[in-house]
Amino acid sequence: MGFLVKLAGKDLREVAFYLEVAVENIIEGKIIAFPTNSVYGIGGNPLNLNVINRLYDIKFRDKSKGFLLLASDIEEALKIAEFNDLALRLAKKYWPGQLTLILRKKDQCIIPPEVTAYKDTIGLRVPENEIIAEILNILKSQGFLGIIIGTSANYSGEPPCISGDEVAKKILSPIDLIIDGGKSQSQLSTTIIDCSTPVPKFLRIGKIPKEEILEFLSK
Repeated sequence: MGFLVKLAGKDLREVAFYLEVAVENIIEGKIIAFPTNSVYGIGGNPLNLNVINRLYDIKFRDKSKGFLLLASDIEEALKIAEFNDLALRLAKKYWPGQLTLILRKKDQCIIPPEVTAYKDTIGLRVPENEIIAEILNILKSQGFLGIIIGTSANYSGEPPCISGDEVAKKILSPIDLIIDGGKSQSQLSTTIIDCSTPVPKFLRIGKIPKEEILEFLSK
């Protein structure tokens, strides 16, 4: 187990040092675990092949299945993905939030193909949890890509972890830093919509109901 930091109930100003440590870990090519408002995630620098391979190994994940990414904002997401009108509407409505969009990668995308399992699409979300959101914002403010791999903290096929303590107990492979922000507000994973074509395709129904999204799109 890596270093476990408990930040639940603390103001961002109180934990600024630990967020900077998390950013340093990401820049150095280490793996961190972190809270989101759904389930806990693990991730790191998506441009680092060693990080990518370690995450596949930690999760015992088939390399034919790519990873989702977390972005600081839509501007960072636009650097690596193509947004059609459908995707832009959904992003402006639900980001930051618990909606993941599957989008076409930009030509000559800087994200290594191993992240997306050599597919021409990429999964993206802007998270609302203030801890991981601030980490992404710090990365961007320091001139780095404000995007990290954000895969669920679990072994493939098992339920995701919902607290930092659970990550520390369940995942036995080395994670360099575990940020414990308390129990997840929601124990549901994000809703995933494929927006790589003009007609949305629901791949997973999570916190945001399908009916709500369809109602919004019909307006």
